[in-house]
Amino acid sequence: MTDVRTALKRGLARLREAQVPSFTLATELLLLHVLDRDRTWLYAHPEEQISAADAERFFALIGRRANGEPTQHLTGKQEFWGLEFEVPPDVLIPRPETEHVIEVALDRLALRELRAGRKQTLTGEGLQIADIGTGSGCIAIALAKELPAASIYATDISPAALAVACGNAARHKVADRVRFLEGDLLGDVPPLLDLVVSNPPYIGRREAATLMREVRDHEPEIALYGGEEGYELYAELITQAAAHLKPGGILVLELGHNSLPAVQPLLDATSWTNVGVTNDLAGIPRVLAAERT
Repeated sequence: MTDVRTALKRGLARLREAQVPSFTLATELLLLHVLDRDRTWLYAHPEEQISAADAERFFALIGRRANGEPTQHLTGKQEFWGLEFEVPPDVLIPRPETEHVIEVALDRLALRELRAGRKQTLTGEGLQIADIGTGSGCIAIALAKELPAASIYATDISPAALAVACGNAARHKVADRVRFLEGDLLGDVPPLLDLVVSNPPYIGRREAATLMREVRDHEPEIALYGGEEGYELYAELITQAAAHLKPGGILVLELGHNSLPAVQPLLDATSWTNVGVTNDLAGIPRVLAAERT
């Protein structure tokens, strides 16, 4: 038998030695996962004994984390937009930066209502929305929670990812309002959309060697790499969005850390207006938005 304090100390030491990023948080999350407790309980009961089976399971997870497996794959979950998502290795782990896509989309929709002289209480009534490359479904589901009257399409080229997204939609009780479609980019999504959002694959394959091992070795390549340079998918995505959005419709794209110079010129003045860039908390241009002329 071992107690909570001892387990934490041993786990911390192992992950620190392995140079795991955020090793303290990883240790806590793995122990919380095994014990099915919250952080308050963890530090209020440092002398609580852990069963031999739980200790064995915890140290096995610590070993896997030390060898590079992401914490989210070990616990099977990640929080995004205040919601908990299942994230097996079939999907990209949602990042905090992607929440800027939700923020920009909601701000743009609210501004459109303001310009039209309509009330500001957005429920999404009458809105047709598409999330392209949905992965875990995090963007589509977050928008479905924020806009309960909207109709949302979510596409992905990966059947495995769509299965995960469907499960997450059911978990958050929006499965009746998000229609998942297998296909490339906008594929079978109908036209006359009000909003197209996407966090497409945007890492260049030439950058693979510079990625953290947690990302390079464990997250799905199809969701990571957007070509040799990383920004190759944007041209076709923007072209298809222009064909699918109604006049005044909004496009919101997440960007890679260095893709703005290559992507912004694709939003030509004949098709797009009100082009804007939003930086993430690190000051990196993270979201590109525009409206269909």
